[in-house]
This record gives sequence, structure tokens and C-alpha cells, in this order.
Amino acid sequence: MKGTKLQERAAARTQELPGTELEHPFGEDWDVYKVRGKVFMLLTEVTGEPIVVLKASPADSKALQQSHEHITPGYHMNKKHWITLSEGKDIDPLLVDDLVTESYLLVVENLPKAQQPIGPSRFGQDRP
Repeated sequence: MKGTKLQERAAARTQELPGTELEHPFGEDWDVYKVRGKVFMLLTEVTGEPIVVLKASPADSKALQQSHEHITPGYHMNKKHWITLSEGKDIDPLLVDDLVTESYLLVVENLPKAQQPIGPSRFGQDRP
């Protein structure tokens, strides 16, 4: 995916995630997406190219970095728990959707139940 399209796709996915808020606590160069006050995604171009920084489990983070050239350790974040996506042919729109959703769910599942905008185990399931 091309850079701004990468960020546009990631930002668009957040519109489908309950309780998502966009803030700029680090200035206008950083779009910070939170759920109930906890960060799950950052968008910036301070590196000279558009990037998306997402939370990931340590095992997924390592596997993703090994299998995708354009997924690297989280920029200015804990390298074990965060990844950075940059534009590249190995980053397709569905992968972006999945990684944004997974980052969101990793944060939601660690919130107190009363603060969870949706139960992580029910996310994506049709309701009767």
C-alpha cells in the first residue's frame, strides 16, 4: 500500500471500533488513537515517511517482522509489544484492518470489564 493510503486505511478501520478517540497529545504531527484513554495506534510522518504504529503480542510481533519486510519494531515504543507498518507491497488492506483490530482488542481486553466498550471475546460475532 502507498503511504497515505496506509494511514487512511488504518484510520478508517478505527471508525468501526467502539469507543475509539483521536487525540494529539504529542502535537499535530502525531495522530494518537485511544480506547478508554489507552493508546492502541499512532500515525505520523516524523520519520520522513507515513507510518502506523500498533500494539501486538510479543509472539505476533516477532512473526510479523520475520514475514513482512515493511513491519518493523515499534517506532519510539516498546519493541517487544509494538510494531511499525510502512508502505510496501507486502502490506495489503486486509492485513492493515486485521492488525488495527488486533491492537484495539489487546488494549480492550486489559481494561476493567465495566470500561470495555465491547467484550473482546464477542468482537466480530453476530449478535442474535
